Amino acid sequence: MIYTVTFNPAIDYVVHMSDELLAGMTNRTLSEECYFGGKGINVSTVLKNLGYYSTALGFVAGFTGTAIEESVKKRGIGADFITLPEGISRINVKIKGKEETEINAQGPVIPEFAINELFDKIRGLQDEDILILAGSIPSSLPSDIYERILAFLEGKNVRTVVDATGDLLKKVLKYRPFLIKPNNHELGEMFGKTLTTIEEYKEYAGKLRDMGARNVLISMAGDGALLLTEEGKAYSMPAPKGTVKNSVGAGDSMVAGFIAGYLKSGSYEEALKMGTAAGSATAFSEDLATVDQISALYNLISGKES
Repeated sequence: MIYTVTFNPAIDYVVHMSDELLAGMTNRTLSEECYFGGKGINVSTVLKNLGYYSTALGFVAGFTGTAIEESVKKRGIGADFITLPEGISRINVKIKGKEETEINAQGPVIPEFAINELFDKIRGLQDEDILILAGSIPSSLPSDIYERILAFLEGKNVRTVVDATGDLLKKVLKYRPFLIKPNNHELGEMFGKTLTTIEEYKEYAGKLRDMGARNVLISMAGDGALLLTEEGKAYSMPAPKGTVKNSVGAGDSMVAGFIAGYLKSGSYEEALKMGTAAGSATAFSEDLATVDQISALYNLISGKES
């Protein structure tokens, strides 16, 4: 079974404007959309699109939390959220005009008893299950929550995936996560370096593997992706060509594609191809990629007839 954790899910309210945002004035939109998610939920959605069922864990609150949970269920994803007694799940406002402006909310306070409930759910994970932790953590959670979760699972044969940055990522490496996925800029920031070449990416990704990560996947936007495996191999994959419409969820899609590709083939190289295809397909779409969009790019990357 695959589980994803989204600590602070949100409704993204996207408004499109023909002109710039005018402060202190009435502004009118051209169109609006709502997207229900968060990084872990995005991973679950793309996994479902690729035919892999998962259960989404995390915290929701208020009427917005109810809407998020209902949206997850409608997508055919298992929803096992903890409902908080106070507050509301976030509504993030994304204003798209001549410039893009974002207003991201903080979300509800997560009390200690709710954290304990999450650990009770994680306690039920079995050997060979996959747990995917993605994104930053809200201020009401302890800063070492990722580390606590991996320590809690130590001794179980649960494959953990961590998509985080900085110390949040560094501190879990000693627990040998199955996969980590910083991007190339985050990789450099972790070591106080500005990295610009593939050889530099390989060098510093290797340091993360030496620190404990089993497999290190580096997303590089238009330059594709780099994978260093626990087998000591390095694979690079150029990104397919296309028009970028949306960067939100591309990294989450890459994680989902990688896991789906690995479960299907048992090959890290094939997993990298599927991860690259999924990440790119979302970047070229208005929303998270469908299976047809991912398959078309996977066939292009693999040199197959679509």
